Amino acid sequence: MKIFAQTERLVLREMLPDDLEGMFELDSDPEVHRYLGNKPVTDKNKSAEMITFVRRQYETHGIGRWAVIDKKTNEFVGWAGLKYVTELTNNHQNYYDLGYRLIRRYWGQGIATEAALICLEYAFDELKLTELYAAAACENAESNHILKKIGMKFVETFYYEDIPCNWYKMDRVDFEKNRGAN
Repeated sequence: MKIFAQTERLVLREMLPDDLEGMFELDSDPEVHRYLGNKPVTDKNKSAEMITFVRRQYETHGIGRWAVIDKKTNEFVGWAGLKYVTELTNNHQNYYDLGYRLIRRYWGQGIATEAALICLEYAFDELKLTELYAAAACENAESNHILKKIGMKFVETFYYEDIPCNWYKMDRVDFEKNRGAN
C-alpha cells in the first residue's frame, strides 16, 4: 500500500479493493450526489468498478484519486487527489484535476480543505506541475468555497453534462504566493 501524503489527522493513500464498503457508503448517498447529476449508486459492484478504474489510473497515468483515511480511527473518510483527465472538458484536454468527495458524516470538519491543500503541495512539489484545474457545480456553495479558500482562481462558468459548473485554475506562481497562507 502506497501512502502519497499525510497531514496531522489524515493519511492519503492508494485506493484499495478493501475500501469497497466506504466507497459504497459514499457513492450511494443521494446527498453526496446532489450536485453530481443525482446518480447515486445502488449496487456495490459499481463502487468496486470505480475502485478498479482509479487503480487503473495509477498504472496508466501514475496518479489518481486517493483514499482519505482518518489517522485516529483508520476509517475511510472519502477520496481526494489528482486525476489526469484525457477527455475534453471545458475546452481542456490532458490536464490535471483536483477533486475530493467525503462521506456525509465527515462534512463540516475541514477535512476536504485539509486534503485539498496537501494535494496542492503534492501537485506542485512532487509532480512539479505548472498548472492545476478544478471544477465544482455552481450550486455547490461548500465546494466552491473550499476551492477559493485553498487559492484556486475562478476562471469561468461552463456546462458539464448539463450541469452549470465553475472552472478554477492554479498555476505554480499562485501556489508559491499562497503557500502557508491557509
